[in-house]
Amino acid sequence: MQMHIVPVRVYFIVYVLLMILLFVTYWVATMHLGRWNTVVAMLVAMVKTSLVALFFMHLYYSGRLTHVWAAVGFLFLVIMFGLTMNDYITREPSAPGLSVPE
Repeated sequence: MQMHIVPVRVYFIVYVLLMILLFVTYWVATMHLGRWNTVVAMLVAMVKTSLVALFFMHLYYSGRLTHVWAAVGFLFLVIMFGLTMNDYITREPSAPGLSVPE
């Protein structure tokens, strides 16, 4: 297995991008964008997650088999969130004052 040495400059650039995205997340949280707040926050979170997975976890420099396993892990995460949200949305309120989101 061949090792890839990542220059420190790459880590620094990714770090700066993550800090910029952190401030974007804060800015979005303070803005009133309606239902777009969640969408923008999730998009920023996806970009930050991708940067961490690609560069800090060395997925960018890995082989195809590692990419496949990372995709499988992400797929199972999506399935788990989908099943959890399905349970949450279809649940009847159990106590007075609790309401199910529409």
